Amino acid sequence: MNQKFDIIIVGGGAAGFFTAINIVEKNPKLKVAILERGAEVLQKVRISGGGRCNVTHACFEPNELVKFYPRGEKELRGPFHQFCSGDTIEWFEKHGVELKIEEDGRMFPVSNSSQTIIDCFLKATQKLGISVLTGQAVQSIFNPEISGENHWKIETQNENYLVGKLILATGSNPKIWEMLQQQGHAVVNPVPSLFTFNIKDARIAALPGVATPVSVKVKDTKLTSSGPLLITHWGMSGPAILKLSAWGARILHDKNYQFTIFVNWLNDVDTEEAEQLLKDLKQEHAKKTVAKKSPFEVNNRLWESLVLASNIPVETKWADLSKTQIQNLANQLTNSVFQVNGKSTFKEEFVTAGGIDLKEINFKTMESKLHKNLYFAGEIVNIDAITGGFNFQNAWTSGFILANAI
Repeated sequence: MNQKFDIIIVGGGAAGFFTAINIVEKNPKLKVAILERGAEVLQKVRISGGGRCNVTHACFEPNELVKFYPRGEKELRGPFHQFCSGDTIEWFEKHGVELKIEEDGRMFPVSNSSQTIIDCFLKATQKLGISVLTGQAVQSIFNPEISGENHWKIETQNENYLVGKLILATGSNPKIWEMLQQQGHAVVNPVPSLFTFNIKDARIAALPGVATPVSVKVKDTKLTSSGPLLITHWGMSGPAILKLSAWGARILHDKNYQFTIFVNWLNDVDTEEAEQLLKDLKQEHAKKTVAKKSPFEVNNRLWESLVLASNIPVETKWADLSKTQIQNLANQLTNSVFQVNGKSTFKEEFVTAGGIDLKEINFKTMESKLHKNLYFAGEIVNIDAITGGFNFQNAWTSGFILANAI
């Protein structure tokens, strides 16, 4: 027996729910369903932002906002002029969820719980009469242009659906990408984005938990990044590293995650300047022990570790530093070389670079350029962002534009 709907959205995540709610709010007569393959909806929303849900980012200028997207920067400019972070705040406020801005610009519900966002979405779908159908893994999609019918046909393992307009909001789901390739769509091969670096190195082995602002670059590439770096049990994480992993997703994948990085612990001070600063300190602190206290904004334990790595014994006084030791230390501070050997997933917030080729989508409507009445929302397309609420903003914006178009 075929179940009929005006619109079906495949994927019960952030993009799917936001799209469905916006469609029915604008057009209450439409019969709309969300199909979710799992037993639960909105699972990624639940765990995002450490269970707090990083809804968006306090960057309100579309031309600035697009700079946080390694893939999709050009394509999102128009959409962000229609629905940007400020519109997101307003939308959630209208739906009873107040957001707050944290120091680093990330925005969370005032409740500090992702459950607030989930409840907001579930309440809205109930109120609007949107069917949320779980345990519906799509097995095949039949295109009306091929079958000669005037509707899309979707088969799950236990149901058949007929639908006028089909929206795919399935994130990084290889099975759906495969089905789209059979319909002639090009899929950019997915590779991981947003990951941390595995590094075994005596200088940082005893320092998990130490965080400090740095600049980092990857040897033999143009990849650079700056921001807080966090030393972990397995190597390095924090915004500086995650940004590098997003911008370098393809390059680092091609290197099989074996590469060399240079870390400047003094951020924007170069080696020559550092050498001069150390010479001045040698005069100023002649009688003090070098390793004892960091004269820079570098954590004391990290400072001691870099001093020892510069062949300066732990009891050495500033006055006794040789020219070579000063050069060594200036190098360690501004140009520390680390070998990266593999990656680790960042929390559960797995993001991929890859998806539907952006050339095949009309970004004024989010409709496929190849097939009528087929639309995309969220991460199914080849768009991804660095960490900080930007991937969700792409979900909200694409959902809003799609709902408007429909």
